[in-house]
Amino acid sequence: MYEGFRRFDIQTTDPQVSIHGVVGGAGPPLLLLHGNPLTHIHWRHVAPRLASEFTVVATDLRGYGDSGKPRGLPDHSNYSFRRMAQDQVDVMRHLGFERFMVAGHDRGARTGYRMALDHPAAVLKFCSIDILPTHHVWNSVNRQWALNSYHWAFLAQPYDFPEQLLAGKEEYYIRLKLGSHGMGKGGLAEEAIKEYVRCCTPEQIHGVCEDYRAGATIDRQRDEADLAANRRIACPTFVLWARSYLPGDPLEVWKGWCTNVTGTSIDSGYFLAEENPRDTLTALIPFLESMRRAT
Repeated sequence: MYEGFRRFDIQTTDPQVSIHGVVGGAGPPLLLLHGNPLTHIHWRHVAPRLASEFTVVATDLRGYGDSGKPRGLPDHSNYSFRRMAQDQVDVMRHLGFERFMVAGHDRGARTGYRMALDHPAAVLKFCSIDILPTHHVWNSVNRQWALNSYHWAFLAQPYDFPEQLLAGKEEYYIRLKLGSHGMGKGGLAEEAIKEYVRCCTPEQIHGVCEDYRAGATIDRQRDEADLAANRRIACPTFVLWARSYLPGDPLEVWKGWCTNVTGTSIDSGYFLAEENPRDTLTALIPFLESMRRAT
């Protein structure tokens, strides 16, 4: 799915985790981060076009795909967005990039905005796709959100309740989740779903649960501390969302988190880069190209 890209497995500063991914193209470096329950395959329709102008790196987050999946710590910190962000900074440094742009979808976008807060010297630009900040989500729950995003609470339940309930039902769970659950879902190709099924092992289920446990605890707390300290994302930020998934104007929320933010929506299901790659590229490339021209 990534013809012309080189595959890699890079050891991070966590001895238990190496990160799997691909790199290709030439130009300013651009890191692409997927969401749950996906892998770097999510970007396969847009990465080749982006690689004509940028050095594109697409990875599997820890706990996902073919990256490392350690057992969760009692405080879930080894699956926090801070730790996930550090993994990706480690990868980019290994590849020779101290400064780079980041585009993330879903959990990848949450990793990306934490990276922009924790590593402001590294992140040149940040694109957030189809999310609102974690702290905002947990403090803005309503009935519709709870029904469509039930997995936030379910997967965050203490070990090993969700792991046991999903054991032996991984393919059923993934196909149902990707095919129908939530707003704007159900537009993925069978080739992609087969790959996501392959990766949905008991080890990945545990990693995903730890990701959501961290999101409900330590990640939310860190967001709250940043808000209290008036820490904001300083790099240029672009917010992209599917109208079917985030109604209203997410920019109003993101203005409270960023000093320089713009954005737009497109007609798509939740998985923009897979369901509507053309309009995703049309929206994303102008934001990124100003950096290419500057270099």
